[in-house]
Amino acid sequence: MAVHPVIMCGGSGTRLWPASSPTRPKQFIPLTGDRSTFQDTIARVEPLARDGGSLVIVAGIAHEQQIRAQMQELGLSAQLLLEPEPRDSGPAMAAAAAWIQRRDPTGVAVFVSADHHVPKPEAFRAAVAEALPAAQEGRLVLLGVRPTFAATAFGYIQPSALGEGVSAVAKFVEKPDQPTAETYVAQGFLWNSGNFVVRADILLSELDRYEPEVSQKVRAAVETSRIDGDSAVIGPLFSQAPKISIDYAVVEKTQLASVVPVSFDWSDLGAWDAVWAASEQDAAGNASIGESLLLDSEGCLIRAAPGASVSVIGGHNLAVVVDKGAVLVCDLSQAQKVKKVAEHWAGRAAPGGFSSLDEARSWYRRWLQTSALPLWWTLGADHERGGFFEALDETGAPVRGARRARVQTRQAFCYLAAGRMGWTGPWRQAASHGLDYFLARYRRPDGLFCRSVGDDGEVIDGDARIYDQAFALLAFATAHSMGVSAGDLEGEARSLRSALDRLRHPAGGFRENGDEPFQANALMHLLEATMAWVEAKGDPEWAKLAHELVALALRSLIDPKDGAIREIFDADWNPLSAAAGQRLEPGHQFEWAWLLTQYGRLFGDSATAPVAQRLYEAGVRGIDARRKVALNALNPEGGVLDDAARLWPQTEFLRAALVFDADGAKGHALQAAGALARYLETPIKGAWTDLMLPSGAMVRQPAPASSFYHIVGACSQLLGD
Repeated sequence: MAVHPVIMCGGSGTRLWPASSPTRPKQFIPLTGDRSTFQDTIARVEPLARDGGSLVIVAGIAHEQQIRAQMQELGLSAQLLLEPEPRDSGPAMAAAAAWIQRRDPTGVAVFVSADHHVPKPEAFRAAVAEALPAAQEGRLVLLGVRPTFAATAFGYIQPSALGEGVSAVAKFVEKPDQPTAETYVAQGFLWNSGNFVVRADILLSELDRYEPEVSQKVRAAVETSRIDGDSAVIGPLFSQAPKISIDYAVVEKTQLASVVPVSFDWSDLGAWDAVWAASEQDAAGNASIGESLLLDSEGCLIRAAPGASVSVIGGHNLAVVVDKGAVLVCDLSQAQKVKKVAEHWAGRAAPGGFSSLDEARSWYRRWLQTSALPLWWTLGADHERGGFFEALDETGAPVRGARRARVQTRQAFCYLAAGRMGWTGPWRQAASHGLDYFLARYRRPDGLFCRSVGDDGEVIDGDARIYDQAFALLAFATAHSMGVSAGDLEGEARSLRSALDRLRHPAGGFRENGDEPFQANALMHLLEATMAWVEAKGDPEWAKLAHELVALALRSLIDPKDGAIREIFDADWNPLSAAAGQRLEPGHQFEWAWLLTQYGRLFGDSATAPVAQRLYEAGVRGIDARRKVALNALNPEGGVLDDAARLWPQTEFLRAALVFDADGAKGHALQAAGALARYLETPIKGAWTDLMLPSGAMVRQPAPASSFYHIVGACSQLLGD
């Protein structure tokens, strides 16, 4: 029988704001000494695995590098099980149990939290040794800490028998009020430390009994894990497991629960008062980390991040924490309320570290309205010659050269959408600025619009692409519906629609100019534009064209086998082969899914709903589990073709996830919001990075203006029009 310690690295520690955050949660921060609680935990439990066992760490993918760096400092290694998304402790522990049971059918798992403070590791290991015989016999043995005071921040366990040794659990109780806590302590109740010892096969069998869906999904997910040395990214089915804690899933239901009373010092370091109590203190009861000076103060906790200095005069029972540009001052007796403060300031969280969609909305609204929209109007627009620049470099300077037609119409659309979202800046002026320049500089004699002009406004590429005409129609429709005057936009749109007839294809749809004449992408944006005109109360021909494009998509563009849309086709709209360049772009799966949903809503057509759902699922198959981003392209069989990740697919993932995971059950929208925000963290606020390499590194290059259309589309869905 081997022992397998399992370290659970979940949680974000919001009550330890501002030091703890979702991107660097409390378990990876030195709180009471030079090492993090994660490092202390590894050192404490690693000896348990030396007799044929293994050390297992369950964590989110985002924390892998922090874990490896901190293990390296200790000269230790472990098996990492990386969750594709958080599903609470039930699925996480099930994954560890399944991993252990497959390799050691009767192995005993010792589940511990990475963020607990246990200053006497030998006493902890002795308690585990006391629990092991009962665990080997099939019991689930919890470590119940003998209370040193009547705590209201912990749950309690009532043992069936008082005294030493393992006994059955009589009952579990939630965190009590103060009088109840005092009664529990007097009656011999124990603090529930959350640590327990159980055979892996027993835990799985109890999950089979009480939460079979968790067991089934997680077992299958573990079987399909992507293994790379000592790291395993749990398979995608893990994300379908019900989100539930192990307490609710098994511990409070099982008939196998036992408890062993332990007397070692223990704290979950759940709030700053607990950190103070566990820290080394001076004669006045003050504990401090970093540059600090305390005069005539007692019972205070001071934490100053590098570069900060904190002085306290006449302070009593205070926590003063300075970290990441934020300052917390609170009475230690009120430390449990810090979570409310963290939630209040959540909108200022670092990009990618959102703990809720409300937090993401707050951050995106602020980023869009106070950074991006002002930046691209002040620096991204050419206020001398007209129109918008193609890109901004890392200093905010415009990139001069060819200006594509799509940039002018997309930027105009972005400011119109901003006005629709309630931005009080000069959205009307910015939209007119782009439309006026476009109509003056890009028009061809045949009624279509050319592809690009130079800084001087002279034509560089006179070719007419359906793609560019589609964005002209979209901008015209949006401006018309919002009463922005740029001439007779409805007349312009009808004329352009007529001109497009010359690009119609006998087998249906339209033939694009360029290397890929029969493509889904241009038709997708043309559909978007026609629907915008339907909503703008345009003539019936717009609805007719929308129906035609959707019929072609359902008939030829979307593969009925896997539900995914292909990119390129032959003249009869048959999909080309992989050898001919065929690919599946996850971003386009999301775009089509969202569009077909809007089509169904606009026309009351429910037939597109299941098609849209399958498209969304096809897009999700293109999410990289390690980086949590939508990849550029898959091959027709679903394998990775291009594992770099541009910005725009992340926006489409977010917009679609807000529709297809509206209740947040899968966590897709929150994941997408976090992924996209990583691209928006740039030296110039309001700009973005366009490309993430397979390594996760961002390519620093000018921010393309054309990406704003995708970002604004996602923000419109997230924030509401």
